[in-house]
Amino acid sequence: MEAKTIPSAQPLEVSQAAKRKMPNWLGVIGRYIILIALAASFMLPFYWMASSALKDDNQIYTVPPRWIPNPAYIINFWNAWNVQNFNLFAFNTIVKYAIPSTIGTVLSSALVAYSFARLRWPGRDTLFAICLATMMIPFQVKLVPLFIIFKHLGWINTYLPLVVPSFFADAFFIFMLRQFFRSIPMELSEAARIDGANEIQTLLRIILPLSKPALTVVALFAFLGAWNDYLGPLIYINSEPQWTLALAIQRMGRAMSEVGNKTLAYPYLMAVSTIVTMPILVVFYFAQRAFIEGISLSGLKG
Repeated sequence: MEAKTIPSAQPLEVSQAAKRKMPNWLGVIGRYIILIALAASFMLPFYWMASSALKDDNQIYTVPPRWIPNPAYIINFWNAWNVQNFNLFAFNTIVKYAIPSTIGTVLSSALVAYSFARLRWPGRDTLFAICLATMMIPFQVKLVPLFIIFKHLGWINTYLPLVVPSFFADAFFIFMLRQFFRSIPMELSEAARIDGANEIQTLLRIILPLSKPALTVVALFAFLGAWNDYLGPLIYINSEPQWTLALAIQRMGRAMSEVGNKTLAYPYLMAVSTIVTMPILVVFYFAQRAFIEGISLSGLKG
């Protein structure tokens, strides 16, 4: 008598498992397609700016648009940068404005945020609420009073109106650093006090070294704000030797049209804009891990 064999259920189970995994793979592929499309849409303006910098006037105004320059005029970058004294404007932007403003913003915001987060004193929460409420005041409302004050101080056509206010902290950065400081265990501060450290020593030796991601975010935001600032220099800077890069780029098109180079204004503007944009992309690329970490951890504890 022959023994009857029972069909194995393993192939059926494998096929069912494969069917269950297929929708997961489709979802992953769909997410990557969406991310790639969004990334391409974000990079498209930058690509158009960089490609336009390599074109001449005929390629710029060709219809339909020519996406790949042919021929490519790499010399446009050198010529555009030397049309005006952009080395001086870069020095003004970095040394006179961006670096001092960044240092003042980080130091002052860290001090104020430490007081709101780690110290107990009467009216602390009320004053913090008032500090946050100042974020609701539009810049246009403060523009005229500030200009009058700085004019009476004799600060017009200097970088003092742009740099000095950064040493009085910023409400947004105070909030961000306060949230991060509150996530640090209080036991560390108490141990430092037991060892005889005062509040300044605790801040410098305990809190700030543990807050590098948040401080990096504040520094990047402050530096980017100063690097891209156009309205501030437009209001307070009058003479050309004091121009920043943002102000010089805006004046570049008008200056070139006045000397008869109107046809090259657009490629040259795109060339200078590309050069000015590249340092920001490089800085963000190398600091992106600390940047993302600081953003994600700043709101962990309310």
